Amino acid sequence: MNLINEEITHKVFGKGNIVDHDDSIVTVDFNEDIKKFVFPDAFGKFIILNDRSTAKSLKKVILKREKEEEVLERKREKEKEQQALEQKRMEIIKNHRIHESSQIVFWLDEEEQQNVFTNWQVSTGKVQSGKNKGQPNRAARLGPNSAGLLTSREANQAETERRILGLYMVNELFSGNISDDGMVPAHSEYRIELTDEEADKMLFWNYYINENYPHRTTWNSGKFRYFDNVWTAQILKDIMELKTDEEEIKKVKSFLEYYCQMNALDIDNIPEPNGALKQ
Repeated sequence: MNLINEEITHKVFGKGNIVDHDDSIVTVDFNEDIKKFVFPDAFGKFIILNDRSTAKSLKKVILKREKEEEVLERKREKEKEQQALEQKRMEIIKNHRIHESSQIVFWLDEEEQQNVFTNWQVSTGKVQSGKNKGQPNRAARLGPNSAGLLTSREANQAETERRILGLYMVNELFSGNISDDGMVPAHSEYRIELTDEEADKMLFWNYYINENYPHRTTWNSGKFRYFDNVWTAQILKDIMELKTDEEEIKKVKSFLEYYCQMNALDIDNIPEPNGALKQ
């Protein structure tokens, strides 16, 4: 907005003419007494434009700038929060030695299958025996590097038909060894839900293998079991290749990159799956 030659009135210096201005400074001539003011802060506080139409237009410009500043300030605050979270996350990682099998696989019951992709958290269940019977299971291996794999099978299906329904990174500040409610919450960004058609192609036992009994495909008991870090990377890689939508591919790729970074894995050298079904 061009304000040069506009007449103004200053609360202290009286009447003057604007002789120059840019995005941050306005220069006013008060009868050959040249003074500079912060633009646009001085307007409305110390300086009034004499022309009402120009003053109205300037007010719109100032309001627009204030809104832009509010947006920038919110962005700066969000960046500060993210930096603080990142610092806390790195402190947790530094003090938390990564176990080679620090991922978790859940066997979802029917109710959990209906709710998990809404509330994005899963229970580890209750301790079944001993002095802690009835208390929430504590998944002590889980940390910011962990992912939660979501699986299920129908009651009339063989265990070999267990499907992967989706997965998520755990919340970036979560630590299983200090969690006391048995809930494993998801990261706010890294979450994947598979369609039924996709899940049919993602069989759990293509990835999981019991090294002592490589042909065995039995879950036995319990709501969850730990899972190898490399196997989760294999799953993410296969999901990325399974997807056809470009935006979904980018989302899975971002998940995979973050996961590999958190688990010190080479994203370019992920081995092929070698689960029980591939023996």
